[in-house]
Amino acid sequence: MSGPCIIVGYGPGIGGAVARAFGREGMSLGLVARNAAKLDAAVAELEAAGHAAAAFPADAGDAASLSAALSAAQDRFGAADVLVYNAATWRSGPVLATAPAELDADFRICVTGALTAARAVAPAMQTRGHGSLLFTSGGFALHPNPIAPTLSIGKAGLRALVLMLAQELAPAGVRVGMVTVMGRVQPGTEFDPDSIAASFLALHHGTPDPATAEHRFG
Repeated sequence: MSGPCIIVGYGPGIGGAVARAFGREGMSLGLVARNAAKLDAAVAELEAAGHAAAAFPADAGDAASLSAALSAAQDRFGAADVLVYNAATWRSGPVLATAPAELDADFRICVTGALTAARAVAPAMQTRGHGSLLFTSGGFALHPNPIAPTLSIGKAGLRALVLMLAQELAPAGVRVGMVTVMGRVQPGTEFDPDSIAASFLALHHGTPDPATAEHRFG
């Protein structure tokens, strides 16, 4: 029996679509985000559709909070078979108007939290010789834009982290990948969340290989 899919930064867009996609694979679902009420509503919806799911409220930018949630999710469902890290935040520019403390806070959500999550689940995956660490990247990682300075820096940092993790973990059989979404996520468009979720699922089923760690969507 496979372990759960834990989604950090769960929301109704990409997070919801990913939950449905991996739920159809028979995986239990651990949902992590800050808003407990919204998580509870999402769990009820997923359970109504026949999926096993539970909420684990936490702040992805707080390492202790995130680590506790991931530990609780694995206590509930078993060691994670899939981690999907989808946490990020938008803060408008311009660049010089961004306070250093704001950059630090947003970097913790986008990058430091991703490393915290990986450290929480990867060792067991290495021991088992399988598992997937998957991340949501975006076009700002490749084309930084002063309208969103902290997100541009965060996604670039996340991309570097993922590519390094892919090199480090592939020899142990652990799949590391990211879906780089090159446009605005919106149902019924080229960037429909369900289509994006299919890319996450394809990465999970792919062979661990740093050369195929990034899937650019769009």
